Amino acid sequence: MSAATPRIHLIFARAANGVIGANNTIPWHLPEDMAHFKQQTLGAPVIMGRKTWDSLPPRFRPLPGRQNIVITRQADWAADGAQRVGSVQEAIALCEALKLPDAWVIGGAQIYAEAEPLAQRAVVTEIARDYEGDAHAPVLDAVVWRETQRESHVSAKDGLPFSFVTYERITA
Repeated sequence: MSAATPRIHLIFARAANGVIGANNTIPWHLPEDMAHFKQQTLGAPVIMGRKTWDSLPPRFRPLPGRQNIVITRQADWAADGAQRVGSVQEAIALCEALKLPDAWVIGGAQIYAEAEPLAQRAVVTEIARDYEGDAHAPVLDAVVWRETQRESHVSAKDGLPFSFVTYERITA
């Protein structure tokens, strides 16, 4: 009997202009988004590219309470608390072999692009401001994705408006 394929979820924060990163960093500081990210992903594996892993502050590597799966083509890459795989498909196969029902793709842009066709849900923090950057969110085509939930907020830190939005893949 083979294990069930895990449900794949994308999670990211994006600026109004689609930016998700600049020089391997997040170009804003939104504590509410960090808390939301933790609440959504805790207890499930997180799948990320090596540059995303490298961008995490050392005190958060590995992300606690989650199996950290890092995608890299560097066959000799290793890090404490992380499991190396060579592709998105390998990451999903690992989750399947471990009988993990859900997995969260947490970046970067290339990994999101590869995982988007396989994902069932996207949890997006939409920030109501443009930012400069060199990494962009995947496009969630309205023909494929339907918004199912939206919570609007204003950051207590600096008054920045943002929304937590859930998108579900439309099934045929």
